[in-house]
Parts: sequence; C-alpha cells; structure tokens
Amino acid sequence: MAVLFEVKDLVKSYGSKRVLNIESLELHGGRTTAVIGPSGAGKSTLLMILNGLEAATSGNVLYAGKSIWKSKSDMAVRRELAMVFQKPVVFNSSVYDNAAYGLRLRGQSKQSTEKQVAEMLELVGLREQQKQRAATLSGGEAQRLALARAMIYKPRVLFLDEPTTNLDPANVAMIEKLLDYFKSEYSTTIVIVTHNMHQAKRLADDAVFMLEGGIIEKGEAARMFENPAEVKTRDFIAGVMIY
Repeated sequence: MAVLFEVKDLVKSYGSKRVLNIESLELHGGRTTAVIGPSGAGKSTLLMILNGLEAATSGNVLYAGKSIWKSKSDMAVRRELAMVFQKPVVFNSSVYDNAAYGLRLRGQSKQSTEKQVAEMLELVGLREQQKQRAATLSGGEAQRLALARAMIYKPRVLFLDEPTTNLDPANVAMIEKLLDYFKSEYSTTIVIVTHNMHQAKRLADDAVFMLEGGIIEKGEAARMFENPAEVKTRDFIAGVMIY
C-alpha cells in the first residue's frame, strides 16, 4: 500500500483558537479512509486542508511524496482531487450541464463529453432526468448528481464530508454502492468524514479517530472497530459521550 498523503506537524489556528494539531498522518492510495470523531474534532478542517481549500497555519502536506499547496504549480494536483460536501451543491442549470461541467473545463470534445455524461448519469440513476433543472431534484438526487460531477473526470482522490447526512436509506445505500464501485473500478482513493459508525464500518478499509484537533487512534478499520487500542476510541464507538 503506497502512501498517497502524508501530514507532518500540521497546525491550523483561527486567531488564538487552535483547531488542528496533528503530528503525523498517512493515507494510503486506493483505499477508503473514514475520519470519525465528535463534532468540533477538526475532521472537516483536515479534509479542507488536504484538498487545498484551506491553508494550514504551519506544517506540511505531502501528496505522492511532494510537498503541496505552496505554489501555483500545485494546480496540477488539484485536478486530481474532487470533493463532495454535506449539502449538495448544484448549479442553476440542467442535470446534464452539471455533470458535464468538469469535462468542459478540461476542454473535452463534445462527442466524448456526451458519451461520458450519459454513462455517468446512468450509473448514478439520473439518466432520465438529464434535461431537468438540477435545482428541482430531491436531496438524494442532488447528492448523486454532485457525486457524478465529482467523479466524471475520474479523480485520483475523492473527499466526502458527511455526504449522506439527512438522506433516506435508499439514497444512502445507492451512494455507498457507488463509492465501492468507484474504488474498485477506478482505484479511487476515498477519504470520508462521517458520524455514521455503521457507514464507516461498511465502507472503510482504514479509520482515523479525531478528538479536539488531534488524532487519538488510526489504523485498519476492522481492527479499530472491533478492538480499539484507546479508551476514548472505544467509548466513542460505543456511543459514550466524550469531550
């Protein structure tokens, strides 16, 4: 398992408030990592820094062995990453145009775009709605469209921040099935922040437990959920309130 992301001495502060303090963290390519922990643990902030959407206060983030987010040349890295947020983000245009957005930015031909959009919309169950305004979709449909738009150019890494919160069980199952498909078919590295322990158990190869901006425990998900090494990890997984 090759290390794809490596975090070293990462600190993120907002004024005098330190929200992240991570000495080291490695994320392996081609695997799904679940980042778990209570609200305010710093999970989403870590995701945003890895994706280059937030700047670290200090420390270093390495991607494929190279330090990133310190120069304009890192735009090439950004094109290999995609992110889906908790609240579905859709543009005020058709379902088709939403799905095609990334390909058009990359200068893809019309013929190739049409083919790839048709395949992706079929995959996420939105082929029949391709002419529909995206703003009229249900919450689950909109999140599947956001996932389609993120994955249509086959990014190397997909970040997800609570992607199934408030969705009905059918849409949760569909999205989880899609994530497994993308990992197996495209070798996509997936990093998902989730409060849903059942979802983390279903999806994750690896897990990271965060608390108060730091990492309490990390490792293979099956081992962590079945036999956590740290008391705080065990309490959190068991549903005990921790602070």
